[in-house]
Amino acid sequence: MEMINNNENLAKVKQFSEKIAQVKAELHKDVVGQEEVLDNVLIAIVAGGNVLLEGVPGVGKTRMVRSLSRVLELPFSRIQFTPDLMPSDVTGTNIVEKDDNGKLNTVFKPGPIFANLVLADEINRATPKTQSAMLEVMQEHKITVGDNTYKLEEPFFVMATQNPVEQDGTYPLPEAQMDRFMFKLMVNFPTAKELADIVKMTGITMEEIAQPVLNGPQILEMRKLAGTVPVVDKVLDYAVNLVSNTHPEIPNASETAKKYIKYGASPRAAQALIACAKVRALMNGNYNVSYEDIDALAAPVLRHRIKISYGAINEKMNAEDVIAALIKENKKLSKA
Repeated sequence: MEMINNNENLAKVKQFSEKIAQVKAELHKDVVGQEEVLDNVLIAIVAGGNVLLEGVPGVGKTRMVRSLSRVLELPFSRIQFTPDLMPSDVTGTNIVEKDDNGKLNTVFKPGPIFANLVLADEINRATPKTQSAMLEVMQEHKITVGDNTYKLEEPFFVMATQNPVEQDGTYPLPEAQMDRFMFKLMVNFPTAKELADIVKMTGITMEEIAQPVLNGPQILEMRKLAGTVPVVDKVLDYAVNLVSNTHPEIPNASETAKKYIKYGASPRAAQALIACAKVRALMNGNYNVSYEDIDALAAPVLRHRIKISYGAINEKMNAEDVIAALIKENKKLSKA
């Protein structure tokens, strides 16, 4: 990996953080509040990952993605997942068409997944067969239909949503698919003031008004820059240990894992933690990853990758509480 000199570092880091600030300013013309969600969505897009949003209906998830597509000048599509949705309804299918000479030809008709920003609404309402069709798309950014493989245009980003309240008629996402999401973000109900601002904003117009700031090639350049951000060995060890300490079955397992975790996170968690920490560092105007970057991203990276035990449930602890305990324990171990 080619390193850039210090003067170029300063200029590129400054430009990176300023562009992200401009993107956020435009997004806030359409989206009220949700600062942490917006930050993490932008981190995931630049890092090249996908996001799972959990929140009740009506908190602006679709509006957020539509606004993102305007600000980033990227084609957007929305897929409403239902139990009768077939894999071909997502990926596309081969159809037979007659040409001008009357000859029959097989032609591939792309599905809605062929966009740069894809909103997979209520993904847990689709059957496992349709959910599995998303696996190759989310991980490999390509689709295989019949004997042909089609690559998706970069940058490619899937934002999937699921409703935490209504679970009747839903199909829980398998661990393999959950692991394909770089982040799981919680979209909380707005405060009274934010709700009033939403009503005022949508009372004027329901259309998004944000203006373009970035485009696809620029996002890919930002991703390339993020790849050059150095991670010192101590910070890398800190991140790796945090993920390793989610496993109760390994030798010298952490006390938190043995007491509160049933299954730990996969190696993808460590990869995501480092990749996203690099982007977060640049967003904050830094050209190096800090312990703070790792701690800030631990919850969105780990909350959907660990399974808490009955011990945690009995103590009325959720995944966030367990992750906070892991961070606290990891800090003590790193100072020892």
